[in-house]
Amino acid sequence: MGAALAVLATGSVLTWSLTRDDDAPHGGGAAGNGAAGSAVTVVIGVDAPLTGGLSSMGVGVKNSADLAARTANETRHVPGVHFEIKALDDGADPAKGEANAARFVSDEKVLGVVGPLNSGVAKTLVAPLARANMAVVSPSNTDPVLTLGPDWAAGTKSRPYSTYFRTVATDVVQGPFAARYLHGGAKKTKVYVVDDASAHGTALTSGFTPEFAKLGGTVVGTEQVDPAERAFAGLATRVRSSGADAVYFGGYYDTAAVLSQQLKQAGVDVPLMGGDGIFDQQYLTTNPKAEGDLATNIGVAAEESAAGQDFLTRYRKAGYPEAAGWYGPYAYDATWTLIEAVKAVVTANGGTLPPAPDTRAKVPQAVTGLAFDGVTGRVAFDGDGDTVNRRLTVYTVKDGKWAMVTSGPATR
Repeated sequence: MGAALAVLATGSVLTWSLTRDDDAPHGGGAAGNGAAGSAVTVVIGVDAPLTGGLSSMGVGVKNSADLAARTANETRHVPGVHFEIKALDDGADPAKGEANAARFVSDEKVLGVVGPLNSGVAKTLVAPLARANMAVVSPSNTDPVLTLGPDWAAGTKSRPYSTYFRTVATDVVQGPFAARYLHGGAKKTKVYVVDDASAHGTALTSGFTPEFAKLGGTVVGTEQVDPAERAFAGLATRVRSSGADAVYFGGYYDTAAVLSQQLKQAGVDVPLMGGDGIFDQQYLTTNPKAEGDLATNIGVAAEESAAGQDFLTRYRKAGYPEAAGWYGPYAYDATWTLIEAVKAVVTANGGTLPPAPDTRAKVPQAVTGLAFDGVTGRVAFDGDGDTVNRRLTVYTVKDGKWAMVTSGPATR
């Protein structure tokens, strides 16, 4: 049997040599348990909030990435390569994301990163990874700046990072999609717009506000809140005085749940609508006043497709104690994107991975040309690094649960 070698050459440059012998022993089973037999280990980094208020989302991302690596190992998808996951906790803190980027770069076996969850963290994580030519595929970042540049809203696009991609639609389409439903579907005409000053929140409201006005609706007030704030009595009074028949919130569920509850307690009996950042079970469990609230979410539920149902079945069988969450399928596809890219690099190089610096640079190039059917639908990227699969869904809280209202394609 041929042996796969991973040896350290002079200095710290890692050189890879892979066997093409299909009868050679390969790694299988759980990712992260070490390479088996002769397989060379390739590590895929995962950056997500594994602790803190958004950990229910982040842990689902980590588990789903692990499932993709397990699947690749069990099926020997890339002969001679055993995939492992290196998951780092960013706690939804941009400073931690930046520190994690340095840890990924310093580990020569890391050839790509899945994540982060938050757009704000992405702004500190992606740049140092780009300087290291490391591919990043996010299952959840929605801030348009990351792919379209800072002047996208003024009509000038410039891709900041050729190494950054995402498997979800952006706030370019999510905010306007919400406005069209709130005005045309929910028949709301006066809205009070609030955001939490985060990259995600401000991008949502920047897309929502002009679209709602263009449709003939009136924005009766705007406000920005501290995401750590938990006392909204003054804001509730201003919303009530404005005559708003809905509140649109750009931000995350930990703040939105408190705001929604206090609005209703103050007699503001109107729905709060948010984006994917509030679409979480925690929004319901911490907010007994959530009934009738609305959220858009990027993509469609996994249960709505055969591929998605298969993913959920495999996820349950793998025994993860936490739910995959909405972003789990997108994290699986993000991880599989990197796996497919590694496969393409190996194939193009005659069955071997090039020396480590070259391999990292080749992975994002390979991602650019990929197209495959994933668990969330067609996985491919446009010239900006954005997904070509742009669908969104509107949910409402009914009987204490998120219930789908409508789903459809986004326009851009």
